[in-house]
Amino acid sequence: MPAINAIAPDKLVRLLGTPRAPVILDIRSDVAFAAEPRLIPGAIRRPFADLADWAPEFADAAVVVACEDGGAMGHGTAAWLREAGADADVLDGGIRGWAATGLPMFDTTALPARDAAGRTLWVTRARPKVDRIACPWLIRRFVDPHAKFLFVPAPEVAGVAQQMGATPFDIEADGLRWTHDGQRCTFDVMVEGFGLGGIDGLQRLALIVRGADTARPDIVPEAAGLLAISLGLSRLYTDDLEQLEAGIAIYDALYRWCRDATDETHDWTSHKPAKSRVPA
Repeated sequence: MPAINAIAPDKLVRLLGTPRAPVILDIRSDVAFAAEPRLIPGAIRRPFADLADWAPEFADAAVVVACEDGGAMGHGTAAWLREAGADADVLDGGIRGWAATGLPMFDTTALPARDAAGRTLWVTRARPKVDRIACPWLIRRFVDPHAKFLFVPAPEVAGVAQQMGATPFDIEADGLRWTHDGQRCTFDVMVEGFGLGGIDGLQRLALIVRGADTARPDIVPEAAGLLAISLGLSRLYTDDLEQLEAGIAIYDALYRWCRDATDETHDWTSHKPAKSRVPA
């Protein structure tokens, strides 16, 4: 049983990728991180030595502190964060315990450079449909919660990437990492490239995105529905960032279906309570 103010790995993993996921703060030292240079999906790093400076940033937030072993450093940090107004717990067993159980971690070597505020910056073509909404959702939920996305005219993507230091994705360009690969769409490439394939539901979601994005709705039945919703969203919004925020909710729901509800049916009786039998 986890200690007081601690959360078990098997409970935290069920929150990953959901809108209610806590902020996961990895406070390992640079030496410890170099020995295991992977992060829990969605986690952000913060230096323990600067705790007093960054703790107020998380006032009123739900936080899970991930130290190396779930010990004194983690509990001390969580206590300080609670004093600053956060609802803070410690990851039971820390990163060592999480890794030892084989739970998913993402490959930080695949991350592009961060800006001065610690965020990744991405750029792609304007007027997104499928991949250019799905990929930002994946990044925000599992890679960098604070990532920023720029939507620009297609001919300007390369120039904006160079001028702004942004990482281009989902465009046709030689040598580009984050784009289509044969029959696979950019979402497929990102799931594999960040090492996220072991997260429950993501492989099924990737099939749906691939079918909708590559004009192959026959891959899985849900692909045609996603394409219809995506095209409808693109006509509801003229602002690409507003469309992205609306699309995030769509992918949140679709991910939860892929992970938890594929065997559930719905009809007139599926949610009616069973009739009680009253003794004669």
